[in-house]
Amino acid sequence: MTGVLAILRFDRTVADLVRTEAFYRDALGFVRQAPPEPLPPAEAQALGLSGFDGRRLRMALGHQQVSFLALDPPGAPYPTDSDATDPVFQHLAIPVRDMAKAFAQLSAHHHAPISQGGPQVLPLSSGGVAAYKFRDPDGHPLELIHFPGGEPAERWAGAPGLFLGIDHSAITVTDLDAAIGFLGGALGLTVSERGLNRGPEQARLDGLADPVVDVIAMTPPDPAPHVELLHYREPQRTQSTRAFGPADCASTRFVFAVEDPAALAETIALSGFSVRITADETACYASGPDGHGFVFLRQG
Repeated sequence: MTGVLAILRFDRTVADLVRTEAFYRDALGFVRQAPPEPLPPAEAQALGLSGFDGRRLRMALGHQQVSFLALDPPGAPYPTDSDATDPVFQHLAIPVRDMAKAFAQLSAHHHAPISQGGPQVLPLSSGGVAAYKFRDPDGHPLELIHFPGGEPAERWAGAPGLFLGIDHSAITVTDLDAAIGFLGGALGLTVSERGLNRGPEQARLDGLADPVVDVIAMTPPDPAPHVELLHYREPQRTQSTRAFGPADCASTRFVFAVEDPAALAETIALSGFSVRITADETACYASGPDGHGFVFLRQG
C-alpha cells in the first residue's frame, strides 16, 4: 500500500517550549508525554533541519498527540498580517464537552482571538456546531468545537475530560481541485463530507467580512483524526503572505503513518510536488499545493 494509513500526530514549530507547554497544558488540558528531546535524525533529515539544534516536546490530548519543535537558530516568526484566507492557516480542532466551561478556562489564559464575540453557533446547514477560533502564543490557529449530536458527537462521547482530543486539522487552500487531487490521488485519502459555509455566524467565527467557504473533510483509512480543507470563495486570496517551511513558526505539519515511504515519495514526485526522503527510506517530507507540510513515517 503506497498511501497513508493514519495521522500519527501533528508537529508545530514554536519559539519557546516552556511557554508553549504552559499554554497547552493550562488552557487546553494537554499532558506532557516526555521531557524535551532531540529531534530524531531521520526526521531532521527529512525536514531539511539537520543543521539546526532542535528540541521537541511531545504532548497529548486524549489519544491524539502534538509535537512542538523549537530550533536554534530560529526560523521566521508567524506572519502577523495573515487571516483565515491565507494558505499559511492551519488550525487544530479540539472537541469539547461543554463550550461555556471550555471557553471560560481558555479565557483565563492570554490568547489572541480570531473569532469575534466569543463562541459562535453555526446554522444547521453548516453543521449546527458551536465553535471558537483563536491563536496560541506563537500565532498558530486553534479551534474549540462542540458537536450537538450525530456521528461526530458519538465519536467523542467516550472521551474523558473537558477537552476531548483533536478531531481534525484544517488547512486553507487556494485551489480546491489541486488539494483534493494531492490528498486523494497521491496520498489516498477519501472525501467523506462536503459543505458550503456562509452567513453572519461564519463571518464572526472566521473574523472575516461575508466569507463563503467550501469545507471538505478527507479521511485516511483510520479516520480519527482527519484532514479538513477550507477553500474561501469569498474573500479570495491568491497566494500566501510569504513562503514558509519546517523551520518557521508558521509551520504545522501532518505526520502520517505509511507502509513504504519510498514508494509514496515516488508517487508524490510523479504528481509534480517536491519531496525529500531519508537515506534509510524510513521517512520523507513533502509540501502540498499551497505549501502545507506532510511528514510520512514508516510503520510496521
